[in-house]
Amino acid sequence: MLRISFWLQRLGQLLVVLLLVTFGVSLLLRLIPVDLATILLPVASEEERVILRTELGFDKGPIGYYLQWLGNFVQGDFGKIYFSGGTENVSDHLKAAMPRSLLLMVYTQILALSIAIPLGVLSAYRAGRRADKIISNSLFALSSIPNFAIALLLIIFIGVKLAWLPTLGYAPLADGVWEHFKYMIMPVISLSVGLITTYTRLLRADMIAALREDYVTMAASKGLSDRRILWRHVLRPSSVTLMTSAALSMGGLIGGAIVIESIFATYGVGFEVFAAIAGRQYVAMQSTVAVIALFYVFFNLVVDISSGFIDPRTRDRRVNA
Repeated sequence: MLRISFWLQRLGQLLVVLLLVTFGVSLLLRLIPVDLATILLPVASEEERVILRTELGFDKGPIGYYLQWLGNFVQGDFGKIYFSGGTENVSDHLKAAMPRSLLLMVYTQILALSIAIPLGVLSAYRAGRRADKIISNSLFALSSIPNFAIALLLIIFIGVKLAWLPTLGYAPLADGVWEHFKYMIMPVISLSVGLITTYTRLLRADMIAALREDYVTMAASKGLSDRRILWRHVLRPSSVTLMTSAALSMGGLIGGAIVIESIFATYGVGFEVFAAIAGRQYVAMQSTVAVIALFYVFFNLVVDISSGFIDPRTRDRRVNA
């Protein structure tokens, strides 16, 4: 019963976060000193703008507008994008953009974790020694390079000079696995470099602390090999912070890859945010931000659940708190 009560409480907290985020964005829209109907339909007549205000709920006040938008959002109506030739559904744009961003995010996390975990384990095992210093200094240097600079370097050398990979565009998996990955390799590398440095440092710090625990000393006294102690007894409890950071990064990568998606023309969710801001499509931006917040909360909930299986001690502490 305690665990069920804990998870219900946790789910309620996440729902409150979603409501606060979306309501906050809604209030920001209403604080814009220009009529939103005029922004969305700059060349329309006043009668058309009145119809738009009624359709979107601009005439109902901040709370009324938010409740109308929330009701439509829950039903899958994310609003429309307005331009001189007509309108387009925001949901159609997100259906095309979301798979691209999700795949980019998953590939980035796989690459970052695949490199960061071995580096973190080695750096912790060799703490203070030459290997640790080389890894730490190299990662510190890489962390100072912004991801868009890495992207441009990859385009110049790998895409243009060597012509190994295409520099722009996106190919779905339906076009072939290799064709798909050719377009994803450089964006994934550009986004993963910064994550590798963060993950390695987090794992190194946690593993160094875990190596000082009594159970590690006991395991060593029983004659267990260093490899077994590191990978089976130390890595597991030390990876909770790493998993939490990965979840936060996954939520951020959905909308945080605006520059990378623009450079490589992958046109994911990040690019949709950029296009909504540039085109002053504030209703579309509100729905896109809500989708990003939804995935952000979802990934954190997944980590909350999985961390209890990775290290049962954290689950017991949270339930009994």
